[in-house]
Amino acid sequence: MKKHTVGRRLQRRLYEALGHSYSCLFVHNPKITQNATEMTGSDISHVLKEGELEKRSDNLLQFWKRKTCVLTTDSLNIYTDNQKKNRSKELKLQSIKKVDCVERTGKFVYFTIVTTDNKEIDFRCSGEENCWNAVITMALIDFQNRKAIQDFKTRQESENPSLGQQERCEARAP
Repeated sequence: MKKHTVGRRLQRRLYEALGHSYSCLFVHNPKITQNATEMTGSDISHVLKEGELEKRSDNLLQFWKRKTCVLTTDSLNIYTDNQKKNRSKELKLQSIKKVDCVERTGKFVYFTIVTTDNKEIDFRCSGEENCWNAVITMALIDFQNRKAIQDFKTRQESENPSLGQQERCEARAP
């Protein structure tokens, strides 16, 4: 219960830092509200942003292709269709090193996601109101913070065995 509350507080701070109201995420975006009815309760609380992004293709001509994307607390899911039936790629946040090369032109915001294996994936979105790069960056920071806390707790537990374990170890000692 407490873990769920902390997650909600972090999500709320993330949205407020980006200038969005946490409560308006589902209320004012009919697309998210419609898809939320098809999701389970745990999936809904993890959706941070949903919408369209353009991804530069990897082939020789490098065309921009419009993709439907869903950013969750764990990954960026990229779909080839609007109905989100065919997922073409799932970028886990643990495999993303950074969001880089943010450039604004008159119509688009361009940014690059660099993965841990140094692969670069180019994206663009229209206008400042969509600011995918900021939301992805904040989700990445949140993920890294959660992982650091988890690693710290794991390390602390392994360094400080419980009293019962200490007593067992002392009982075995000659």
